[in-house]
Amino acid sequence: MESNNSKELKVSAIKDGTVIDHIPAQNLFKVISLLGLEKIPNAITFGTNLESKKLGRKSIIKVSDRFFEDDEINKIALVAPEAKLNIIKDYEVVEKRQVSLPDELTGYVRCFNPKCITNHEDITTHFFVVSKMPLALKCRYCEKVTTEEHMVIE
Repeated sequence: MESNNSKELKVSAIKDGTVIDHIPAQNLFKVISLLGLEKIPNAITFGTNLESKKLGRKSIIKVSDRFFEDDEINKIALVAPEAKLNIIKDYEVVEKRQVSLPDELTGYVRCFNPKCITNHEDITTHFFVVSKMPLALKCRYCEKVTTEEHMVIE
């Protein structure tokens, strides 16, 4: 009997859906939460602390039968600017997309300024991206800058 010391982890391919790759390992659960993946019935596979030449350690998420809209992809870019999306149809990659942060963001980020009108009135937040690395967003209403360490994503 032959001894086989190599062990291999196999993750099944998905027929249709999206693979989100190159997520910083520490941001995996932020991406899951941002996309509301904990609330959907689709099959989801994820791995974390996987080796990555680019990031050192990375995470990956596979979501069956789900394709993301541009605003959802923008959310991913807030916490995983290096992330790549692979769109899968009939087990084949039909499209590869690099996430990218737009120049302006409307909604889903709370202004850091507690006195900002968006924190007291029913007004959708609107930010101008003043820096992508490190991330800095300037509020259209109060002009305060929200940085990555103070960012609250809704």
